[in-house]
Amino acid sequence: MNEQGVASRQDDFELPGVPDAFQRLWTPHRLAYVKGGQQQVTGEHNCPFCEAPGRGDAESLIVYRGALVYAVLNLFPYNPGHLLVCPYRHVPDYTDLTVAETAEFAAVSQQAMRVLRAVSNPSGFNLGMNQGETGGAGIASHLHQHIVPRWGGDGNFLPIIAGTKAITQTLGDVREQLAGAWGSHG
Repeated sequence: MNEQGVASRQDDFELPGVPDAFQRLWTPHRLAYVKGGQQQVTGEHNCPFCEAPGRGDAESLIVYRGALVYAVLNLFPYNPGHLLVCPYRHVPDYTDLTVAETAEFAAVSQQAMRVLRAVSNPSGFNLGMNQGETGGAGIASHLHQHIVPRWGGDGNFLPIIAGTKAITQTLGDVREQLAGAWGSHG
């Protein structure tokens, strides 16, 4: 018994705990992201944003291919529909884009928001580019912009307390919905 008079128990690994109504959400797939980060990407030859366009759309989670940039689902999303807009060129900084790349980058970002609104009706968005490793970029060597759809109440204690985010749709389902709607919402 603990000091509140609740009987403690041990899990299968004999770790002490207090019974509660919560199931544990394990996200071992995120370990590759947490452990890898900057050190895994040393150039274009092993950059996931350079490699993705060379594979099929479903395999790479690409929802749209433009002439100079493309839109891809984030493999580690904050919310369902979390997209990244990436130039095909391996450049680290927003100021490295050409005028044409900048225009298409902006247009694809706007279209991504339109498609997300049509498909999943978010009430807001977070858009952002983390520039450089110190600026928080997970892959600093290849520019990418995050487009994160938001809904009232989509944030809770899990990411803060448990380091876990509950995602309500699979990446494959979200990719099919967004790719299918891309051309019809301009």
